[in-house]
Amino acid sequence: MRFDVLTLFPQTLIDACNYSIIKRASDENYIEVNAVNPRDYTLDKHRKVDDTPYGGGAGMLLSCQPYLDALKSVDKCAKTKTIIMSPRGTVFNQQMAKEYACLDQLIIICGHYEGFDERIIELSGAQEVSLGDFVMTGGEFPALCIIDSVTRLIKGVLGDEESFEYDSHYDGLLEHPHYTKPREYGGLAVPEVLLSGNHEKIAIWRRLEQFKMTQKRRPDMFARFINSELSDFDKKLLKEYEDMQH
Repeated sequence: MRFDVLTLFPQTLIDACNYSIIKRASDENYIEVNAVNPRDYTLDKHRKVDDTPYGGGAGMLLSCQPYLDALKSVDKCAKTKTIIMSPRGTVFNQQMAKEYACLDQLIIICGHYEGFDERIIELSGAQEVSLGDFVMTGGEFPALCIIDSVTRLIKGVLGDEESFEYDSHYDGLLEHPHYTKPREYGGLAVPEVLLSGNHEKIAIWRRLEQFKMTQKRRPDMFARFINSELSDFDKKLLKEYEDMQH
């Protein structure tokens, strides 16, 4: 899969992608991450990519020409999508990560300063995406979060699909607790079921813990989960979990 990122600070992107799973995925040709600098496409002799906003106001806006020309320069794959990092966009979630992981290419447009000329968004046809209800100085770090989240879902990157199948949010629930050695620490012991070697009981315990964790910390998510289309396994365990609450 290819990630083509329009950014005024390509080194930020390149440096961050030289570590951990993203680097390994790149080295093993699961992904390719390219940085495209709109400054390289501006017609301004001073390499200027922004200007003052019509109607007045603080800050500078990113101009149409360098960004749209930079976008045109990117070779498009068959299954491609363009997104633009924006605090007013759809909040990124695990379902979107799964959808993006099925693409051949994800183009990410990163902004800076006061934001984009609105026509960049309209003419690019990009989906506006946000990481949450807060504002950052630029789109590079949010873009990296999306690249990381999507990359780990690409088949083969993690090696074992179970590595992400029980992740928080993967199937609408938060992740169950994990434990490693020592068996007891700080007066707290590893739950006995995890030491039993009984994989069926362990699977049941983990699922019940997911129910408990999600209901406690994200009741909104738990409500959506119990009203979704459940497997027979989850229906049975949910009934058992509900009985435990009474």
